[in-house]
Amino acid sequence: MRIGVDVGSVRVGVARCDADGILATPVRTVSRDRARPGADVREIADIVREQEALEVLVGLPRSLSGRNGPAAGTARGYAHQLAAAVAPVPVRLVDERLTTVSAHQALHASGRSGRKHRQVVDQVAAVMILEQALEIERRTGNPAGETVRGTETT
Repeated sequence: MRIGVDVGSVRVGVARCDADGILATPVRTVSRDRARPGADVREIADIVREQEALEVLVGLPRSLSGRNGPAAGTARGYAHQLAAAVAPVPVRLVDERLTTVSAHQALHASGRSGRKHRQVVDQVAAVMILEQALEIERRTGNPAGETVRGTETT
């Protein structure tokens, strides 16, 4: 079982897949509260332990050209903090270009109003990150993305 994570500046979407890596489903949206630094990382670490996850896949939002911008730097730093919190469970960064855009489009197509998107879009993006990583692994036989080493949280 694996956990997918979509890191945003205000919220973090969390998804999980079944033991066979076939079906990804939303778990929760975790708030990033500036008044409680690290509380969101601890909450996700609790989810990882509760779900007995074998791996955590964090979305890396690169630009369409493949370059890393500020959002990618934020996701990378978050992945390092998460890796420290969930060790020895491995954490991998997975390219997630356009997953949030795709999540908004999917929610719109399902008839959900724009205002209600914010409540679940991060979870849907986390599902898409997880599904994309699982598909890459099925297609190539190798884990998707790059392994992240943990760092101490500040």
